[in-house]
Amino acid sequence: MADVKKIATRESYGHALVDLAKDHDDFVVLDADLAAATKTGIFKAAYPDRFFDCGIAESDMMGIAAGIATTGRVAFASTFAMFAAGRAFEQVRNSIGYPHLNVKIGATHAGISVGEDGATHQCCEDIALMRTIPGMTVVVPSDDVEARAVVKAAYEHEGPVYMRFARLATPVFNDTPDYHFELGKAVTLRKGSDVTIVACGLMVGAALEAAESLAKQGVDAEVINAHTVKPLDADTICASAERTGRVVTAEEHSILGGLGGAVCEALSERHPVPVRRVGVQDTFGESGPAVELLHKYGLDAAGIEKAALSF
Repeated sequence: MADVKKIATRESYGHALVDLAKDHDDFVVLDADLAAATKTGIFKAAYPDRFFDCGIAESDMMGIAAGIATTGRVAFASTFAMFAAGRAFEQVRNSIGYPHLNVKIGATHAGISVGEDGATHQCCEDIALMRTIPGMTVVVPSDDVEARAVVKAAYEHEGPVYMRFARLATPVFNDTPDYHFELGKAVTLRKGSDVTIVACGLMVGAALEAAESLAKQGVDAEVINAHTVKPLDADTICASAERTGRVVTAEEHSILGGLGGAVCEALSERHPVPVRRVGVQDTFGESGPAVELLHKYGLDAAGIEKAALSF
């Protein structure tokens, strides 16, 4: 795996904004004093007149973004997930979600892989929070290719979008000629008959790795990339569950209210099957190297494999 290209999806976000600006001049980018970390600084360098630093005032930034959106422009509001979904929740809900405005939230540094920044910055509740806002689309890209596609799709989508990006550099595996991204449409990356693994974000790559290991043990795993957590592609997931009879969900987020919760909701209504949820188990994170933390909390291929074998 040493020769596999690795890119952090927060880097992809910054570059995708620049690429988008080459063809569209009706959007602006806002940040809350974190442009170097969220990588919107890449956009700032290329289009300084369309970039606004709102300072350490995330709630104000969401209000400003909402105001800009009422003028017919699209606003990309960028900061850490902890501040976008946590600190500014009221403004996102009331000023962006309620009037269904064209604000696209670029939330970086989500999940345990924030690493040494520790529990206060490791937001593992943001998907759950954003899912509760009516009309909010929630997307968690799995690699550089998908992250760039998400930014373009979010711009073209009418209404608010929450895009969740990671700090940690992760393998690129969607760089294939037939790759196609569509909001709300999950992608079946591997066909299988024994168990369905539904994953999002950096856990998609881990799911593929786990599937390879399971195959050596005689377990045929189907892997689904559910990049759009809301609206969830229940048709694809339920159809797979009907074939395999058991499901494992994998996310770098709390098992409460995230992808696992969304999948369980869909299955309980349409095709109930046993489910194992791989994610943060109702606990806070801690400071440490990102890869080591992911392993400690079971958010890697070994954790997914263990969950699948538990059936």
